[in-house]
Amino acid sequence: MRGPRPARTRARSATIAAFTVLAATVPAGALAASAQEVDTALPYVCDLPSGPRPATVRVLATLPDRVAAGEPVQPADVTTTVELPPEAVADLTALGAADTLAATRLTVGVAQHDATAEATWRGTADPAPVPESGPLTLTATGDVPSMTAQRDGDLTLTAGKLAVDLALTTADGTATEPAALTVDCALAQDAPDGGRLAVVPVVGAEPSPGTEAPSDSPSASPSASEAPEEPERQGDRAPTIDESAPGGSPADAQAPPCRYDDQRPATPDSLNAYITGYSNVRKLDGASVIPLTCSLLERTRSDFEMLPDGSGALIINAAEGELRTEGERRVGAFEATFLTFGFTPTTATMVLEQTGPMTVDSLGFMDFSTFFTYLDTYVRLPVVLRVISLEVNGTPLDVGPDCRTETSLSSTDPEPDEFPGDHMVLYGRGEMPPGEPVVGYQLTSGGPLTGEFTIPAFTGCGTGGEDLDPLLTASVSGPGNYTKQIQGQTCAPLVFNPAECTEDLQPLQVPAPQR
Repeated sequence: MRGPRPARTRARSATIAAFTVLAATVPAGALAASAQEVDTALPYVCDLPSGPRPATVRVLATLPDRVAAGEPVQPADVTTTVELPPEAVADLTALGAADTLAATRLTVGVAQHDATAEATWRGTADPAPVPESGPLTLTATGDVPSMTAQRDGDLTLTAGKLAVDLALTTADGTATEPAALTVDCALAQDAPDGGRLAVVPVVGAEPSPGTEAPSDSPSASPSASEAPEEPERQGDRAPTIDESAPGGSPADAQAPPCRYDDQRPATPDSLNAYITGYSNVRKLDGASVIPLTCSLLERTRSDFEMLPDGSGALIINAAEGELRTEGERRVGAFEATFLTFGFTPTTATMVLEQTGPMTVDSLGFMDFSTFFTYLDTYVRLPVVLRVISLEVNGTPLDVGPDCRTETSLSSTDPEPDEFPGDHMVLYGRGEMPPGEPVVGYQLTSGGPLTGEFTIPAFTGCGTGGEDLDPLLTASVSGPGNYTKQIQGQTCAPLVFNPAECTEDLQPLQVPAPQR
């Protein structure tokens, strides 16, 4: 959810007709009955630590073979596979990396007639070992924005620049130095068809002169008497990209309550938001959904500090809070089934209990020459994993009332001296081009938060003299577990905004988990 765009941008969009790109996610089954399969391998050049090297990027997706004007085009089953050359393996090995966790950001050009836009197709890959030799192949998947064309004509999708973010760990599970590496790649000049991925014909005429869409719609065309006399009026409307997570009301999504109450009354600095996502257990080679949870936050700092040379300003934000489920500081119970030791089906019901304050710290910069702004945010959360019930190969095992990890789940903190102790660390980056919505994460607008953590040994598991601690520790505990959480748009209860809050002051946006 976002507020209105600046008037200048809104006026420009209303004066030149064409299409809008939206981020609504629909199931693959919602595509048109006839579909086209995209399977394109393209040559790229990637900037590795050892220098620019050739690489191959393969993009797979399913698209409709044609749509009507005004009908969304939702790419489904999108996979981006990057094959980095042997030199990349040598570079990572030189850093001491034994395992890598990758995320991809593929820029896709969207064009119809003279109108163009860029969407970002993001994906995450499963943790992968760094091979001893040969190429490094990374396969990433994820949801991508949809496209809606308001007039007829071919909609052309073209691959552009690619960024591959790598989180690196050593053989003993500790972070390398540096702990992360971004590999920037550009489409090779000899790429076939200029990197074209697909063409989707759009069938249907533009609205007749007497038909008007509401003037406040981003894709509306005003009547001739209302249109400002601008040079842009003769061309196609510049497409807009909206990569926000779809949201709805808590009632529609059967979301748990998320409101301040007499036990914890709201203040002018209060925010509430929903969060959900996936976490994997590396030893079990599987992932579980972390259920939709309420987050209650109090902003503790909001500073805008001008630099002495006048080139820009630092942006410093901080907040503190808690996760809340049924009045307790925890994530609600969730169930996961894995194959323990590769062959034994094991089903566990678990909760995450918060053991200390959750902190949110953001540091960013606004460049006064371009007004481009970015924010890096770290969320620190101390939580223990408690097992409520356990079933192994169909046989229930009584874990008792006190089965939990010995300490909090822990991550490598970038500032260990300032933030000591065991806690999870989630990271999100937000980028804000001038006049455009936030791409990525920002505390108030939400977005993706990712992190890697270690699960400690278990204690207190078992009853009647049966010690289940070794079973759970051997099958679950260890480093290299990845999580991706999606936070929704916040609601400020004492500054009611109907675009952000329900009438009873709960968050309006309910995010969906993303892999």
